[in-house]
Amino acid sequence: MPVPCGRPPRPPRPTWQHGGVTPATHSSLFPAVPDSADAVLEGLDPEQRAVATALHGPVCVLAGAGTGKTRAITHRIAYGVRAGILQPTTVLAVTFTNRAAGEMRGRLRQLGATGVQARTFHAAALRQLQYFWPKAVGGALPRIVDRKVQVVAEAAASCGIRLDRGELRDVTAEIEWAKVTQTVPADYAPAAAKAGREAPRDPAEVARVYDVYEELKRDRGLIDFEDVLLLTVGILQDRPDIAREVRAQYQHFVVDEYQDVSPLQQRLLELWLGDRENICVVGDASQTIYSFTGATPDYLLDFRTRHPGATVVKLVRDYRSTPQVVRLANGLLTQATGRAADHRLELVSQRPSGPEPRWAEYPDEPSEAEGAARAIRELIDAGVPASEIAVLFRTNAQSETYEQALADAGVPYQLRGAERFFERQEVRRAVHQLRAAARFGGNDALLGDAEDLPGQVRAVLSGQGWSPAPPAGSGAAREKWESLAALVHLAEGFAAARPQAVLAELVAELDERAAAQHAPTVQGVTLASLHSAKGLEWDAVFLVGVAEGMMPITYARTDEQVEEERRLLYVGVTRARERLHLSWALSRTPGGRPNRRPSRFLDGLRPGSGSAAAARGGPGGAGGVEYGTAGTGGADGSWAAARAERAAPRRTRRTVARCKVCGRTLTDAGEMKLMRCEDCPSEMDEGVYERLRSWREVQARRSGQPAFCVFTDKTLMAIAETVPEDPVELARIPGVGMRKLDRYGADVLAICAGQDRAEED
Repeated sequence: MPVPCGRPPRPPRPTWQHGGVTPATHSSLFPAVPDSADAVLEGLDPEQRAVATALHGPVCVLAGAGTGKTRAITHRIAYGVRAGILQPTTVLAVTFTNRAAGEMRGRLRQLGATGVQARTFHAAALRQLQYFWPKAVGGALPRIVDRKVQVVAEAAASCGIRLDRGELRDVTAEIEWAKVTQTVPADYAPAAAKAGREAPRDPAEVARVYDVYEELKRDRGLIDFEDVLLLTVGILQDRPDIAREVRAQYQHFVVDEYQDVSPLQQRLLELWLGDRENICVVGDASQTIYSFTGATPDYLLDFRTRHPGATVVKLVRDYRSTPQVVRLANGLLTQATGRAADHRLELVSQRPSGPEPRWAEYPDEPSEAEGAARAIRELIDAGVPASEIAVLFRTNAQSETYEQALADAGVPYQLRGAERFFERQEVRRAVHQLRAAARFGGNDALLGDAEDLPGQVRAVLSGQGWSPAPPAGSGAAREKWESLAALVHLAEGFAAARPQAVLAELVAELDERAAAQHAPTVQGVTLASLHSAKGLEWDAVFLVGVAEGMMPITYARTDEQVEEERRLLYVGVTRARERLHLSWALSRTPGGRPNRRPSRFLDGLRPGSGSAAAARGGPGGAGGVEYGTAGTGGADGSWAAARAERAAPRRTRRTVARCKVCGRTLTDAGEMKLMRCEDCPSEMDEGVYERLRSWREVQARRSGQPAFCVFTDKTLMAIAETVPEDPVELARIPGVGMRKLDRYGADVLAICAGQDRAEED
C-alpha cells in the first residue's frame, strides 16, 4: 500500500502479546495523546482491554493491588469518548479523594478525553446542591461549617457533658459515622451496638450531643460535610423533576474504590442512576480498611446480585510488585476469613524476579528503629532515592522513634498523614508542663512523691491524660495516650543513659529534638501510617512494629476487626515494588521484658514459623471476564444448558486448583486455564489446535481486533486438550464466557468435530 504524502511508514505499534504492555503504575511520564480510538486500547492486557471495551450495561471490575485499575477505567472512558459512543459531558466519574480525582482527570486529558467530570462524591454533590438549592428550597445554600469540632463542643456543653480534646474528636467521628450510615440521633445507641462500635462516651450521651449539634446547625443556618450528601439525596428523592434533570445530564457513571462506599453514598449513586444500568464500578474487597468511617464492601460484593446482567472483569496481573512481594501478599490472605476473603484475588506478578522479603527481630523498639535507619542508609548509599523509600507503621504515635533514628542516621524524611511528633498539641502541652515543673523544681506539688526522673515525668503527664494502662477503644483518646506514653518511655531511656539527670536536662533534650525536626520539609524517606499509605507505592517499604498488640492492634477484638487489621497489613505489603522489610520488637523499651511475639498474620510466612495454615477461603479468584445472565442465541436445549451452567452463581467453596498431571497446586492464571503445569505433558490434539488458530486469524481480521480478543492461546490449547463435544463441555473451559459461547461456540464445536471453518469463511 503506498504511503501517504511520501512519509516513511510508521513502525508497527507493540502489542500486549509482544511486550508492549506499558506499566500499570509508577510512571512519571505521560505518553503522547493517542491518535485514534483504537490507539487508546494499545498496550492494555486482555482483561484491561475487556474493561475498556465493555461500554454498555453494568460492569464490575474486581482489581487487585497494582493491577492498573485506574488505567483500565480511564482507558474505558477515553475509548468510549474517542469512538463516539460516550459523550464526555454525560460521563461522571467519582472517587474518594481529591488526589485520585485529579489523577483521573490528568490521565483522561492525556488520552484525549476532555470534558469528562471526575470528582469526589462530595464535590459532585456540592455542585448539584449549589445549582438546585434555589429551585428546590429557595434562597442561598447554607454556609458549610468551618470547624465542626467547635460546634460539637458547644453541643456537649449545652448538654452538660464535659469532653476533653480526644473525646471531642472521637464524638465528632461518631456523629460523622451516624450520618453516613443514615442513623438519626434517636437510633444511634442501638445502631452503634449492632455495628460493634466502642463509643468514646456512654452511647446515650453521644446521642444527646448529636441531637443538639443538629439543632445548633439548624438555628445558625449551617450545614456540614455529611449534610451535603444528605441534602442532595433529599432533593433528588423529593423532586422528581430535578432528578430527571440530573439524569438527563449524567448518563454514564464510573465509581472508583467502590469497596469504600458508605450507605449514604450508595443511596446517592442509586438516585443518580434511576432505573438505568450504565454504571462501571471498580474495587477490591481485600483493601477495605475504612469500615470505622462507615465504608462497607457489601455493595461491591453484592453487585452481581443487584445487577444480574453485569459483566465482571477480574484484574490480577500485578505490574507493581516483584513475584517475591506478590507471593507474600497472596500468602497473607490465604488464611483470611469472612466475605472479603471468599472473594479475594490471587495476584500474578508481571515483573522480573527481585530480592526476597527481609525479616528482622529486635530486642526493643529503639533498636528496631535504628536497624531500619541503618538499612535505609545503606539503600540510599547504594543509589535508591530517599523519596522511593517508606517506613509504614500502625499508629501515628510510632513515628517519633523513627523520626529520631532517621535524623541520627542523617537520613532526610517527611511525614505523611500525620503531624510531626513535637508539633502535636498534646505533646506541645506536655512539654510546656514539664518545663514549668522543671522551673519550680521541689516547689511543684506534683513532684513531691516522685522518686526519680521517670517518676517525675509520669506524675506531670498523669495530669495531661497519661495512665499506666491505655484507654479502651481506638481514636483520638488512644492516639493522645500513645503520644504521652512515648514521652514517658523517652524519659525512661534518657534516665537509663544518664542516671544523674534532672528534669531540666530532659526538657533541654526535648527542645533540641524538637528544634532538629523543625527543619524545612525535604524530599526524603516517607514516614506514614498504613491507613495514609493507601493508594501510594515505593521501591522499598519498611513495615515496622509487626507484632501482636500492634498488628492486629489491641482493641481489634471481633473477628471482623481482626480481619480488617489483616487487610491493612496486606495494603502495606502491596505498597512495595521491589524491596520489602518486615520487623518487630520483643519489648517496647531497652531492658524490658521480651514478652512480645511477631504478628499472628505472619505465621507460616516468616522463616521459622512453620508451614502456612490451610487456606480457609480456597484459592483466590483468577483473572478473566464473566458475563451476565442476559445471553442471546439459539434456543437449542444444549445451548440453554450451557448458558445456565456458565451463568449460575457458584455457591460451593472453591477448592485448590491442582495440575491434572502431577497434582501440584496451580497459581499461574495460564496454568489454571490448562489445569496443568506448563512443563507437564500435554494431551493436546495438534490438528484441532492448528485449525482453531487458523479460524481465529480469520475472525480477528473480520472484526478488526487482535487475535487474543477472540480467544487467547491458552484457551485454544485448553479447547484442543479437552475437544468438547457439546456446548456444556465447551462452556466449562476457562476463557469461554457466555458472549463467546454465543458468538463462536458453533464454529469451535464444528472444528473440534473435524470441520475446518477457516476455509469455509
